[in-house]
Amino acid sequence: MSRAARLLDLMQTLRRYRRPVTADTLAEMLGVSKRTLYRDIATLIGEGAPIEGEAGMGYVLRQGFFLPPLSFDDDEIDAVVLGLRWVSRNADLVLAQAAYESLAKIAAVLPAEMRDAMESERIFAATDREIPVATINVKGIRTAIRLSRKVEIVYRDGKAVPTTRKIWPIALAFFNDVWLVVAWCEVRNDFRHFRTDRIESATLASERYPKNRRALLKEWREKEGHAEEF
Repeated sequence: MSRAARLLDLMQTLRRYRRPVTADTLAEMLGVSKRTLYRDIATLIGEGAPIEGEAGMGYVLRQGFFLPPLSFDDDEIDAVVLGLRWVSRNADLVLAQAAYESLAKIAAVLPAEMRDAMESERIFAATDREIPVATINVKGIRTAIRLSRKVEIVYRDGKAVPTTRKIWPIALAFFNDVWLVVAWCEVRNDFRHFRTDRIESATLASERYPKNRRALLKEWREKEGHAEEF
């Protein structure tokens, strides 16, 4: 790997973290010695990169700094295209449109040869199974999750019996071909999963739920035995 590529990798790695990362961790991730890492960090700082920290404490890229558009290798292009095409076919209309627009924006900043690879349609996200359609505007649920706001819903169970619930939505999950709202249910006083195709109505409440969303998400993962991050 050239030194320029290594420096870019270091910037990209720092970009993924909000808290300081130790030199040992960075060196291991990048496959270099600590001495080389310290030298590369000094070079980047000398060139004006807003890296904060010191040896023994860790390093972090100051918030608000954005790298210019970078190139992708073939595998990265395939991953981006597959992911965005999957979203365009399986998410609500707002996210589907956002996926199309994201593909267009990424293609616009790629070199011609990489843009050709991206537009070659060599990788697809297709299914022959019918995906249940949400009966509400899922964008409202996403807004509630971002704002940590309670939502009042009318929900039909597996026997089509409707109930009124007040929930604290903390995540959306795609599982077994259905979209689920992961939430704390005030009626059940526990975590519950609500299929979006069974929610008849959803109204954003004025109050925020009292617990931190990330803390609730951690509790849910521990309860359900999920190790993956949402």
